Amino acid sequence: MPTHSFKPTHYHNTIGSHPPVLTIAPGDTVATTCVDASGLDQHLQQATPRGNPMTGPFFIQGAQEGDTLVVRLEKLRPSRTSGWSGVVLASGVVDPDDVPALAQARGEQRRLDWEIDLVANTAQLCSPAGRLEGLKLALDPMLGCFGVAPSRGQAISTATSGPHGGNMDYRGFREGVTAYFPVLAEGGLFFLGDGHALQGDGEITGTGIETSMEVRFSVDLIKGQRIEWPRGEDAEYLFTVGNARPLDQCVQHATSEMLRWLTTEYALDIQSASQLMGQCVRYDLGNIFDPAYTMVCKMPKKLLESLPR
Repeated sequence: MPTHSFKPTHYHNTIGSHPPVLTIAPGDTVATTCVDASGLDQHLQQATPRGNPMTGPFFIQGAQEGDTLVVRLEKLRPSRTSGWSGVVLASGVVDPDDVPALAQARGEQRRLDWEIDLVANTAQLCSPAGRLEGLKLALDPMLGCFGVAPSRGQAISTATSGPHGGNMDYRGFREGVTAYFPVLAEGGLFFLGDGHALQGDGEITGTGIETSMEVRFSVDLIKGQRIEWPRGEDAEYLFTVGNARPLDQCVQHATSEMLRWLTTEYALDIQSASQLMGQCVRYDLGNIFDPAYTMVCKMPKKLLESLPR
């Protein structure tokens, strides 16, 4: 199958039914790039306005509403040697009494700068940051925002998320992962962006280590399979993603999507699936900073290997 090299010339701050930048077929691979959340490219040039600008959309031949788009993240790599992050915790993740102290600690400083070493595979804190000056952390690149065009011709801000994906900021969407999205518009219309060199659970400072990225992905289709929320898998887990606010609602979406997965593709009855989930699932927190929160329900794959499909 062909590999397409695509260099973006414009970007979108909404995920929607925009004119496609490239048409590809199931089985194809795309090598492309994305700017950082503030619109800076690999040369630190302002390529587009800030606000999680997206590369795409990519039109997938044959993708129709009711299908499932399969996206394999084959390569995620920072494309420059610098990144930036938020200064203090977001006010929404601490007790209200602590919010004034956060504002005082931030002062006039709007971001911290990081040096990315692609050979050593580390990010080093460069900005003055108290006792953490010179801190080095291992890179763990991920995509904070990606997904497909929503239904009914909607264009949804890249600040938030929903059944289409979007700004989920889940650190598990890293290289080697396969993601699944419901096709909600003809061609799927796949977008990607918001690269992070590293991020903890929740994106609780409002950012990861934001940087531009080189990305290679491949696509496939599962015809006639309708899913309600994004799914994914890595070497160890199947996982399902719920995006909503309040937090209990995104837990419900993620849990129901896992229940649907187990009772359809793994042919478990509801009681069996409930017991397996009740004793074995794990939950990861995705975004808890932006308008919709993200919760991820994970099931160990080794527990499912002997079950009939």
